[in-house]
Amino acid sequence: MQILAPSAGRAIAMADVPDPVFSAQTVGPGVGIEPVGGRQEVVAPADGTLLKVSPHAFILLVGGDTGILVHIGINTVRLGGKGFDVLAAKGDSVKAGTPIVAWDPAEIAGPDIATTVVVVVMDGEPDGVGDAAIGEVAAGDPLFVC
Repeated sequence: MQILAPSAGRAIAMADVPDPVFSAQTVGPGVGIEPVGGRQEVVAPADGTLLKVSPHAFILLVGGDTGILVHIGINTVRLGGKGFDVLAAKGDSVKAGTPIVAWDPAEIAGPDIATTVVVVVMDGEPDGVGDAAIGEVAAGDPLFVC
């Protein structure tokens, strides 16, 4: 299934994500996105149902059995929601491109905090995504196949 970029920026290999849990693919395979500046919406990367929504992350169930985690920033849970506006709720059925969270990466700061948006196929096999985009992407561009 095709997973789309949830935000605009520069797509990077999972190995280059500045967090050892994500870069080692412990949660699953995927990619990171170094976001563009300015306020933006992080959108659903596919059609599905929101299993969990928090200010810094959401999990989308796609195809009835695949969880896609979109984690907005590294260590951003420490911010307690500050700087994030949640636009959708747990249980919502959404289409690809539906806004889920709004934020401004320039407003996110703190010790060991990075703005990398991580898109992960939960519990997937390491290196289990195909045709991963690397380089500039716009929200909604094809990101990878899982």
